[in-house]
Amino acid sequence: MNSFVWFAAAVTPGWIKRDDLALYRVLRIVVNLCMMNVMRKTRPSARAAAKDATHERIVGVAARAIRRSGYGGTGVADIMKEAGLTHGAFYSHFSSREAMLAEAARRACAESAAAVAEVVASAPRGQALASMLGAYLSREHVERVDMGCPLAALGSETSRQVPEVRRVATRHIKEMIDLIARQSPDWGQPAAHERAMVTIATMVGALMLSRAVDEPGLSDSLREAALKSLTPAGH
Repeated sequence: MNSFVWFAAAVTPGWIKRDDLALYRVLRIVVNLCMMNVMRKTRPSARAAAKDATHERIVGVAARAIRRSGYGGTGVADIMKEAGLTHGAFYSHFSSREAMLAEAARRACAESAAAVAEVVASAPRGQALASMLGAYLSREHVERVDMGCPLAALGSETSRQVPEVRRVATRHIKEMIDLIARQSPDWGQPAAHERAMVTIATMVGALMLSRAVDEPGLSDSLREAALKSLTPAGH
């Protein structure tokens, strides 16, 4: 039936006998209705995909911006400009600036967790924790604020943020503690969990201080001292 309809739509009235003209007109109506239905299904889906892509672009820009400039230094106008969009388009994606910050925090934490997981996965057997510490407390990580750990970049501001943002940070901290604890031979025991909490606190604190000082030598010394203290014996 569909093939017949499309064939009928392709021919011109001049090819059809007068007696069949009514049928032709009916078929044209059917075809037009079919095309309208296809367009109704296709256009919204294409628009939705484009909107999703734009939303992801804004969140990605904001995730870098909060690490670079802090929550307080991240404005809607600047984010939209960096994303190549107008300020007015913001509210078709977010209900408020705080909603954007919460999504940006989630993205930053997800990117950080993925980077750490990649280091762990590629490390030689028994070297996962040492590899993680080495990557986290590296000079490169100190310099790449906008792509690095959001805990170190935003730690001092997080306590003053809305509950949604604090919940994102809390979840990420717990995930990092668990990931570090899993590298211990006694994982599952209270001692492993406590060591993991000390490790994450030292890592984040050392990175924050290394970025804060204006003397490169002191920055390196802070990193190296923390790395030496945290690296398991024999690694």
